[in-house]
Amino acid sequence: MKVKTILVSQPEPKVENSPYSRLIEKEKVKVDFRPFIHVEGVEAKNVRQQKIDLNNFTAIILTSRNSVDHFFRIADEMRFKVPDSMKYFCQSEAVAYYLQKYVVYRKRKIYVGKRTFNELIPLIKKYKDEKFLLPSSDSLKPIVPELLDELGVNWTRGIFYKTVISDLSDLRNVYYDILVFFSPSGIESLMKNFPDFEQNDTRIAVFGNSTVKAATSAGLRIDIQAPTPETPSMTMALQKYITSVNK
Repeated sequence: MKVKTILVSQPEPKVENSPYSRLIEKEKVKVDFRPFIHVEGVEAKNVRQQKIDLNNFTAIILTSRNSVDHFFRIADEMRFKVPDSMKYFCQSEAVAYYLQKYVVYRKRKIYVGKRTFNELIPLIKKYKDEKFLLPSSDSLKPIVPELLDELGVNWTRGIFYKTVISDLSDLRNVYYDILVFFSPSGIESLMKNFPDFEQNDTRIAVFGNSTVKAATSAGLRIDIQAPTPETPSMTMALQKYITSVNK
């Protein structure tokens, strides 16, 4: 069956000429964006209940833009002035670049990984004597605590924000040819919003092994998968599939 409509379970990219824009132009398909999950901040009193005192830390591990936003939000709510001596360990260049929203980059000690948390570990290892705070959501990839514990550093996890399932009731009678998912939480949101969901001719596109596992466990048929050596991005996987079925 030909593809005319796609729903991506994420916010619309803010950049001009995104890969989705090129996909729309080339394949003449309609692409809508709708976050299936969203992030809500945890109140400062809940952070205090976790026995977290920001004065006790000399370094912050930042794995995402959300962790940056919510660390500084909590610091502000707790009236904690982040010292200039604070060290920041950012999982990727994108996170480090985003950090500039809150700190003067050249005046701070910022250490940047390549992309994955695994690649950040050698940098953390060089500063094993620091007291690390990891601001995170209520869901954390198991690899993160495993690697930090293995390293034997003094670290504390603080749940500063949580992932919440969005209300999608307005989509109940809306049909799309392809639904695109990037996380197990997105699959969970689909099944909780529509417990009677029947896939039928709807194609499911998933990104990442954990999303594949969640979709399979939910009884969904996976039609499009990324990343693969041939299609490292979701838009490339969609392009390849659409080209083959829209002949």
